Amino acid sequence: MNMKLIDPSDPLYFRQTSDEPYDRHHYKLELSNGDYVIFEDYEQLRVCWFQSIRNWKNSIVTVLDIPNKKTKKSNGGFK
Repeated sequence: MNMKLIDPSDPLYFRQTSDEPYDRHHYKLELSNGDYVIFEDYEQLRVCWFQSIRNWKNSIVTVLDIPNKKTKKSNGGFK
């Protein structure tokens, strides 16, 4: 199979843009029996998947937004 790779000068070529941790999501791993586990870190999910889950049928991963932990202090409602 002959595949043409994207040249690094092409605008579609992806480069890593940051070394900072990416923590905007949580990951829900749903098993075929209805059980699930939520991971707060993608690497933890990846380790679990490749060590055991990838061989199970009908297991899926759902990407979840992290709930906003910041709460605004209110000085009252509408006046």
